[in-house]
Amino acid sequence: MRWSNFLSTRPSLEAAVKEVAEKSLELLGATADLGLVFISSAFTSEYPRLMPLLKEYLPETIMIGCGGGGIVGMDENDKPEEVEQQIAISLSLAHLPEVAIKAFHISAGHLPDLDSSPDLWCNLIGVPTADQPQFIILADPFFTKINDLLQGLDYAYPNSPKVGGLASSGLNGQGTGLFCEGRFYQEGTVGVSLSGKIILETIVAQGCRPIGKPYRVTEVERNIVLELEELVSVDQVVSDGIKQSPLEALQNLVQNLNEKDRKLAENSLFIGIVRDEFKQNLEQGDFLIRNLIGVDPKAGAIAIGDRVRTGQRIQFHLRDANTSAEDLEMLLQRYQREVGLETISTNNAAGLMFSCMGRGEGLYGKPNFDSRLFSSYLNVPISGFFCNGEIGPVGGSTFLHGYTSVFGICREPS
Repeated sequence: MRWSNFLSTRPSLEAAVKEVAEKSLELLGATADLGLVFISSAFTSEYPRLMPLLKEYLPETIMIGCGGGGIVGMDENDKPEEVEQQIAISLSLAHLPEVAIKAFHISAGHLPDLDSSPDLWCNLIGVPTADQPQFIILADPFFTKINDLLQGLDYAYPNSPKVGGLASSGLNGQGTGLFCEGRFYQEGTVGVSLSGKIILETIVAQGCRPIGKPYRVTEVERNIVLELEELVSVDQVVSDGIKQSPLEALQNLVQNLNEKDRKLAENSLFIGIVRDEFKQNLEQGDFLIRNLIGVDPKAGAIAIGDRVRTGQRIQFHLRDANTSAEDLEMLLQRYQREVGLETISTNNAAGLMFSCMGRGEGLYGKPNFDSRLFSSYLNVPISGFFCNGEIGPVGGSTFLHGYTSVFGICREPS
């Protein structure tokens, strides 16, 4: 297995495609079986020309990609670069001699019903469950059934990792685009499944830290939480069994925050939903972060940007630049400990970065932060784009996220 990437900022589409194709092929030094291309929305009017131009250099390569308001790739000094709101094309190539590659495009009207059997979902993708595929998924931001697609794929392929993002446009609101096997699409989802001698591992950096104590939800209607029970630990209710409204819990929490966090809570307060009902020692990464979308002062209820069940544990969270940086570094350190990096080298692995449009220089105040922090732990070529929503797993299920950086690490089995 070999991987390469190159990023071009040439203003001419022909010149940029020529540069990324020739440089990536040179760096790869082998036959390119798979290509992943990410192109700036500054090229929107020329999207239909991208695939034919690439096919001139890579006629046999299976290829998918999309447009983005910001593009991630390796510069001429072999360092990760995040080009935001400017012209750029990033091309990753992979030589995968013992990997079966299947590209696909799916329209909303072709999705099976969520009550359908797994076989229908497998037929949709064209890959049996037994192949244990791993997925890279890119979707149109107006694809309203993206959550249905992710649930269906989890149902059919429960042990298969899935990463990706929603295509994005620039500040001028220009259109988005998807690319798959020589064709340009403006709707639906494109993706690729990888089966065989390859591992796709994921890091989902949601950029939040928990504050206060965890609570158990005792009364809820869909996404409206009506009553909570405070926990002194992750699984033990306080001895007097006091229940309270979510608004009371929030008011008590804010009163006990320091001045900096109290100010941060005015605009950057979120809810973390625990995904593993049996885990006792909760850590960052155990929560699915969702927006706090409303408060009902009369009822004392809060509305969360996802459905919640009675008995689930939740905890309030805060997000800022420092927290986002610390969260990503902690997850990278954990990955380093658990996987070990001795089997990962510059050419036999790759990183994929799917980052929210709300991160990048606007969050950190300086460019290239997430990609170069990733690179400081894994010295592999990295590519990706800034998304309208990020796709990645939390607690064994795949979700569409916001304000997140999702990384996929493609490598050979040890």
